[in-house]
Amino acid sequence: MTDMDRTEELRRNLAKVRTRIEDAAAQRTGPAPELIVVTKFFPAADVAALAALGVADVGENRDQEASQKAAELADTAAGESLRWHFIGQLQKNKAKSVVRYAHAVHSVDRSSLIGALTKAMAAEQERRKGANQPPRSELLCLIQVDLDERTEVPEAGEVAGPRGGAKPEQIEELARAIDAASGLRLGGLMAVAPLGTDPVPAFDRLMDYSAKLCGIFPDASMVSAGMSQDLEAAIAAGATHLRVGSDVLGPRPPLR
Repeated sequence: MTDMDRTEELRRNLAKVRTRIEDAAAQRTGPAPELIVVTKFFPAADVAALAALGVADVGENRDQEASQKAAELADTAAGESLRWHFIGQLQKNKAKSVVRYAHAVHSVDRSSLIGALTKAMAAEQERRKGANQPPRSELLCLIQVDLDERTEVPEAGEVAGPRGGAKPEQIEELARAIDAASGLRLGGLMAVAPLGTDPVPAFDRLMDYSAKLCGIFPDASMVSAGMSQDLEAAIAAGATHLRVGSDVLGPRPPLR
């Protein structure tokens, strides 16, 4: 497939997804949610093509892959226009790398990670100062919530569940920690609907948690929820941001 053919394929897929979003958003009040195109496992050339098609936000799950793509596109028009969202589970030792390129981290789910990101942001500002570069903006942080209604509640410093996510009982504690941290900005909540279940009640619970959070922090109104298979349910619930990958980029390429 030529670059032109691939760009046209992405254009068609993107148009279909945007139509789905518009149709679903027409059934609710307020603005349509913003689209984050998840580009994991796809090359930087695809990311550049998406930027040329008007995509402003891209999501990545793995720091090694994301940092390489961000570096490859750094001095291009795409690199200047894109906002990178880190949406996967984040290890503390990757914080220093992530803050070099990420506009937002959607997967903050434990207090130790908040500490690592705070430290990494301070180091990044010092690095930029030493390199005569402008300081970076605050790192937007979303608390990932585990919507799987299990009974066990982990400690505040532990990851809950195989996909990560804090228990609802931990949201306020983590929100206050982010709000108090230098270099970080509390954005709101993120969640993934539990596998094999109806996403509607899960997203409804997420919106209840969001309303409670906004009662304490009115500006923390972001709700990152919904993927290719359940974006309509997320939009109906009130999501402000969607994370869509396969319906835009196609089937995941074979790993090499």
